[in-house]
Amino acid sequence: MSERHTHSGGCHCGAVRFEVDLPEAFEVEDCNCSICAMSGNIHVIVPSAYFRMLKGTDAMTEYTFNTGAAKHLFCKTCGVKSFYIPRSNPDGYAVTWRCLDAWDQLDVTVNSFDGQNWEQNAAALAHKSKA
Repeated sequence: MSERHTHSGGCHCGAVRFEVDLPEAFEVEDCNCSICAMSGNIHVIVPSAYFRMLKGTDAMTEYTFNTGAAKHLFCKTCGVKSFYIPRSNPDGYAVTWRCLDAWDQLDVTVNSFDGQNWEQNAAALAHKSKA
């Protein structure tokens, strides 16, 4: 297993802040499902043990749709979704890559994920929330 480094991140207004432990180089998912495509969300999925809220739990609101399994969490003030609990990995977090501080300096590989055909492709993500 590669060494992990702690990265901070949060929403636009700063009400929500978190830390996440990531390897030096990592993959992010550029999903074309209805919500990711419309919001431009590109995210990295991590086990819940690698994610820590620093502040702002009370500043967030939740949106669900379809099966209700994915928990889309947004800042009530600025509307940014810094992370969410994905349907594919309910035991982990999908952290929005561009909500990480200095996101543009990280060693990232962007993978296209066909979320429009979620049922056929979701299993390809299941391993990402395992430590």
